[in-house]
Amino acid sequence: MVKSKTGLFALGFFIVASLFVIISFISPYWLVTDGKLKNPKFIKIGLWEVCFNGFEEVHHWYDTVFTGCWWIFEEEYYIIHDVLLPGFFIATQFFFTITMCCVILSMFLSYLYMKKDRDDDKYLTLLVTLGTVLVIGGFSGIISVVTFGARGDGRDWMPNWEHNDLGWAFALGVVGVVLLLPAGILFLVEARVQKYKRLHEMQSREPSSYTMHERKVGYAGGHTDI
Repeated sequence: MVKSKTGLFALGFFIVASLFVIISFISPYWLVTDGKLKNPKFIKIGLWEVCFNGFEEVHHWYDTVFTGCWWIFEEEYYIIHDVLLPGFFIATQFFFTITMCCVILSMFLSYLYMKKDRDDDKYLTLLVTLGTVLVIGGFSGIISVVTFGARGDGRDWMPNWEHNDLGWAFALGVVGVVLLLPAGILFLVEARVQKYKRLHEMQSREPSSYTMHERKVGYAGGHTDI
């Protein structure tokens, strides 16, 4: 199916954005140690995985030391959930998960977009839905990365905060969610263009249809155009 340049640009933005968002979603490199500390207790953390190196429970209520990389909701971590999962980090996970869901849904919608013809009755609805989902995903992702960027490397979260830096996965997430916005907006622009094209085609057909109707009436009444 031949697509407009606007639609192809939107699709290109979406492909790059979805790739970045997916990598960022599964990667444990949102916050990382800078490597300047000899034995850092904290190594790295993503949305769903954290790596420690001899991290002790800060309240000293339990004689437990955490070492290695684990799923962030691992049962053993329940004693440090207040440290590991502060409010801002839960908000980051929540909003970025919404973004990820929007990306997954948009993959299916973009597949339909490539398959459907412009003359299909549901084509406009598909464009509007796809554009809206991407814009929602973009705004949700922006909330997520702004929240994490403001608090992630603060001194009141992971140990040795002065040696912690925002990682490359966070950077990919930022670029990905920002690219979702132009992708969604371009799909909405394409929907508007296609809508006006259809209205123009309908208006151009109406006079000719009306003229044919008049001629039929005229012939029926014994009149001619001469």
